[in-house]
Amino acid sequence: MKVQYQPKPPFLLSTFLVIFIIHAIQVGIGIHGFQRVIFMEAKQDAWISVLIAGFATHIVVFVIIKTLQIYGSTDIYGIHHDVYGKWLGKAFNSVYILYCLWVFLIILKNYIEVIQTWVFPTVPVWLFSFSILLLVIYGVTGGIRMIVGVCFFSITLSIWMFGFIGYPLRFADFDHLLPVMESNLVSILKGTHKMTLTIIGFEILYVIYPYMEKKDKVQKYAHIGIATTTFLYLILMLLAISYFSPGQLESTIWPTLSLFKIVKLPFIERTEYVAVTFWLLIILPNLMLYLWAAVRGAKRIFGIKTRRVLLVFTTIIFVSSLFINTRVKINHFNDFFASVAFYITFCYPLVLYAFARLKKKMNAYKEKMK
Repeated sequence: MKVQYQPKPPFLLSTFLVIFIIHAIQVGIGIHGFQRVIFMEAKQDAWISVLIAGFATHIVVFVIIKTLQIYGSTDIYGIHHDVYGKWLGKAFNSVYILYCLWVFLIILKNYIEVIQTWVFPTVPVWLFSFSILLLVIYGVTGGIRMIVGVCFFSITLSIWMFGFIGYPLRFADFDHLLPVMESNLVSILKGTHKMTLTIIGFEILYVIYPYMEKKDKVQKYAHIGIATTTFLYLILMLLAISYFSPGQLESTIWPTLSLFKIVKLPFIERTEYVAVTFWLLIILPNLMLYLWAAVRGAKRIFGIKTRRVLLVFTTIIFVSSLFINTRVKINHFNDFFASVAFYITFCYPLVLYAFARLKKKMNAYKEKMK
């Protein structure tokens, strides 16, 4: 496998689209109920946990892009091959592919649970899984340009939803935010750790980086995307703490969706139904990007044709989704994944950067000694 990878010019993307890619993949299923999980650890200081998580994400993304810049134009699969060698590199690449599929399954199962609970309780899981997978397959076979187009329209077409924030603001009590810093630092950091499942997605930069036209500007646009996501999560956290009482927030599984329940429009009786069903457009970029990254990795490492590996991966996901069928199983699945994802997304990039720098210095020393 070649370390360097330079897509042909027709497949390159405008660099400013990194904003939409990062924001679209970070805003997914976690936004429905992250407030409750963070609040149970940090109480009314949960908004501080959100800020710390956003700041940590900026640092990790800076390191990720610095790692990619060492090689010029490559992805994580090429970096692993160069740093660890052929066989160990394949092992690390296989782990990353499994990680992408795992995230895909997490997003799929959580969305199906939400839509079954709120809108279609009698529709079987297999029908939802099959229907969504068909949409995702269609997007992935269209290539990265089509997927990024879905990211763009996912954001632009969902802006109207945030206009409803004004409704719960009328009933908000900002005294719920006081006193500030009542929770100790350990509790706040535990809340930050709980943000992992909600804020991941930025690691997709490892795969899409070669497709950017002006790679020197990826750093700037990536940080704009992360800042936008962090601001959105901060607003929703402050709103949830202000609107719900502490007891209500701890017992409300999906606070963001519950906020839609108070919105009353003359032509729509249950606004939350519209929000839940429309949310499919928001999670589609998540699903497409992660599956595309996994398929892309299999093609790069093993040389398997895209359509064949796509069929295998989607079949595995479809079958797996049928066995995780209760709230308890989904919770355990989410918690275990979050603990693993923290090390993969926040810790491993620092290790990989150190190894990449060391490899570069070793190569430079060998060239000097010739």
